[in-house]
Amino acid sequence: MGGAAALFVGYIMYLWLHGGRGDFVTYKEFGIPIPSNYAIHGIDVSRYQERVSWEAVHQMEVDYIKLGFVFIKATEGTNRTDPYFQRNWKKSREVGMVRGAYHFFIATRDGVEQAKNFVHSVKLESGDLPPVLDVEKTFGIPPAQLRKEVQKWCTYIEGYYGVKPILYTNADFYTVYLQGYLDNYPLWVAHYLQPHQPRITRDWAFWQHSESGMVNGIYGKVDFNVFNGDSVAFRSLLVP
Repeated sequence: MGGAAALFVGYIMYLWLHGGRGDFVTYKEFGIPIPSNYAIHGIDVSRYQERVSWEAVHQMEVDYIKLGFVFIKATEGTNRTDPYFQRNWKKSREVGMVRGAYHFFIATRDGVEQAKNFVHSVKLESGDLPPVLDVEKTFGIPPAQLRKEVQKWCTYIEGYYGVKPILYTNADFYTVYLQGYLDNYPLWVAHYLQPHQPRITRDWAFWQHSESGMVNGIYGKVDFNVFNGDSVAFRSLLVP
């Protein structure tokens, strides 16, 4: 058997031994299949992960897969702050992880007032990820009104920080309520159990591919994400 053929067979055996499915390889350490054709991996956390040991998170590495970034819940609505945000924000940067903060959007509340809640809590520094708006529920308001308030939040945030925010949503919500709108903002999309990438019709920056991963230093399950690009593209997204 030639060298190239032997390498190919070895790779197939590697996928089989690790429980590979398509472009995914299952790692018992993470507890989930990981999409192997993406180089930059990360997680997102909120109060549900409680007190995180960030040093353990940052040190975890399995077959060259290392968690390089984290999105951290900061605020919700017009007056709520995640009780673990400030600790997570400080400790994740101290260990060397690239961090980003997100706001959970309450569609019945004014977008500008929600943006003010976010900026009151989040002080961005060079090397951080742009702010994120998590919009995944209508709370019963018409789609046009939802998009209007989302746009108000995004406009205020971009004016305050000088960077375009990222929109987070799930694939179904995007298709029904956001498709064809707000396309000038980077997209972070949740779509689980997909073989290659989220099934949406526009470009995306981040993919939340699982909600049930395991990480050293975190009690319970955690969301896993990948970045859609190489290290150069990733660095270009960060706050200058």
